[in-house]
Amino acid sequence: MFRRLIVPAFVLLLAALAGAQQKSADSHPALPSEDTVNTFMQATFGFDSSLSWKILSIKPSEAEGLAEVDVVVTGSQGPQEQKFYVTPDSKHVVIGEIMPFGSHPYSEYQKTLEKGVNGPARGPANAPVTVVEFSDLQCPHCKEAQPTVNQLMTKRQSVRLVFQSFPLPQHDWAAKAANYADCVARASNDAFWKFIDSVYGAQSDMTASNADEKLTVLADNAGVKGTEIAACAAKPETTTRIERSQDLGKKLGVNSTPTFFVNGRKLPALPYDVLEKMVDFAARQGQ
Repeated sequence: MFRRLIVPAFVLLLAALAGAQQKSADSHPALPSEDTVNTFMQATFGFDSSLSWKILSIKPSEAEGLAEVDVVVTGSQGPQEQKFYVTPDSKHVVIGEIMPFGSHPYSEYQKTLEKGVNGPARGPANAPVTVVEFSDLQCPHCKEAQPTVNQLMTKRQSVRLVFQSFPLPQHDWAAKAANYADCVARASNDAFWKFIDSVYGAQSDMTASNADEKLTVLADNAGVKGTEIAACAAKPETTTRIERSQDLGKKLGVNSTPTFFVNGRKLPALPYDVLEKMVDFAARQGQ
């Protein structure tokens, strides 16, 4: 079910190093330093001169006692973002997804999303199922997932879809596209959905140097005034709105795109038949 979003050597070596999580009463463990993380990375991946990495953050994780480390590893597949967890004694590293647990494991995520979403939506406001998509308009996996999303919204008209921008740092025009998309959405909700489809379609022709020109034209083609959208996209308050969307995603453990939440349940991109089953199941659970 999980996408191949990481350099294979990184998965294999971190999996081999993964140790058992140790319980700790301290919810704010001592965090490993950047020097320690870099030394670990060098000791583990230094054998391959084609690999490089950049530390994005080191912070306490939601799982009590564990430190969360976010890195971007660049290799033959390009830059790939990944996170791993360091145990309280700093002797083991754990790779994998930390998931909520309990009788209603996804309710807190659902509440966080209900309070924090600020992106455009389609579908009934009182729908029994809400799908929140965190996406990057420069991401090829998001482009691949878009037909599945459109099919779901066509076949399941009782579903509400909310789009949250989550431009990844390794993509050089994604943040700009997110700003344009936010401004298009505020000008016309209908135009927004046309706009993002057209941006995905133009991915191969878009570069950091021509993004403004092409995004302006695509906004015009979607039914809004491109020059006004370009002016809106350049405003600091628009960037702030995108940063809030990113902060919301990070709070919920989003570190790759597309990431979906179905009534709070975090999921990767899925084949249509699987996604449809997940949505129908969520609807039944809410009855």
